Amino acid sequence: MDLSKLKPAKGSVKRDRRLGRGQGSGRGGTSTRGHKGQKSRSGYSKIPGFEGGQMPLQRRIPKFGFKNINRKEYKGINLDTIQALAEKKKLKKITLDTLLDAGLISKNTLVKILGKGELTIKLDVEAHAFSKTAKEAIEAREGTALKL
Repeated sequence: MDLSKLKPAKGSVKRDRRLGRGQGSGRGGTSTRGHKGQKSRSGYSKIPGFEGGQMPLQRRIPKFGFKNINRKEYKGINLDTIQALAEKKKLKKITLDTLLDAGLISKNTLVKILGKGELTIKLDVEAHAFSKTAKEAIEAREGTALKL
């Protein structure tokens, strides 16, 4: 097989319409664009949201609230999840790498430990943030909550 001899399947490629090439072609004159108006002119391109000069919908409707550009998005992980992970893998220390290997977080995720569930073993936990109840629960079992 020679790559230079490859061709599309017969009938799969159609010829383009030749517009504006005289009356004899059947597509001369207005070149299928109809008569007059903005859409018949050269250079016309439809701008998204344009309503013919009328005030566009996205500008008529009022805006509310604001976006805080300094917001930090945390992935919340509950104590019961950490407890289950520690028991399953027999761990004494939970780090970001441990959570990453378990598939609970992705590479650049900020992690916050939340207080849902009970902790029954002593654990050293590393995370970017802790809820008040989670920190109390970890320290009640003589574990450490290390904020990164």
